[in-house]
Amino acid sequence: MDSTIDNPVQIEQLGAVLVIAINRPKQRNAVTHAVSLAIAGALDRLDADPDLRVGIITGRGSSFCAGMDLKAFADGERPELEGRGFAGITEAPPKKPVIAAVEGFALAGGCELALACDLIVAAETGWFGLPEVARGLVAGSGGLVRLPRRIPEAIALEYALTGARMDAATAHRWGLVNRITPEGGALEGALALAEAITANAPLSTAMTKRIIRESREWPEAEIWDRQRPLVDGVLASDDATEGARAFAEKRPAKWTGR
Repeated sequence: MDSTIDNPVQIEQLGAVLVIAINRPKQRNAVTHAVSLAIAGALDRLDADPDLRVGIITGRGSSFCAGMDLKAFADGERPELEGRGFAGITEAPPKKPVIAAVEGFALAGGCELALACDLIVAAETGWFGLPEVARGLVAGSGGLVRLPRRIPEAIALEYALTGARMDAATAHRWGLVNRITPEGGALEGALALAEAITANAPLSTAMTKRIIRESREWPEAEIWDRQRPLVDGVLASDDATEGARAFAEKRPAKWTGR
């Protein structure tokens, strides 16, 4: 463990996986400016370290994240970082895959934090929601943009306009949640999913995320021209040659990230 129990965010490297845990259980892991700074720093480390392949964001205790720390907000503090957004991720996600491991509540900014991750593993007792409309606010940290991209627009509108909560089983049925675990097992489930990702070539996984995320904005007539140089760069890598050789020799590949 790289951090002490007093830190608002704990960071732990488990092999090729970086676990980033908000450590404010008494505040249901509400996000302050300090929390956003710590998460942003951890995500910079994830992208910069070639030995790291996947990030996991979770919360200590019984909740994932209840959103913005309203007491800090009332005192004039804003949790967003310039150019990075809420929790240091909503406006500038990392290049490498990130998984949200959700126990309990992922509400308001907490839901937006989960939506900023690429994949979500949730305990069966997890809850998601954008209740901002009930507080005279607007979910401006990506919730209104990302939710209708993850689930049908009409369903997203219903939850966003009513502020209702969505249980984990419903979220899984709509495709918002990738995997459901028993209560207390979200982090373990996220680590299992991360292990399945880290078994693959690092350049390939990073580029796969990039193409999926960016291609939704590509004009139809430009899709292949935009994708071709991205794919060709990976095909020219040492790992592409290693993958072909490993397959032919019937052995596990040894990835170098080059």
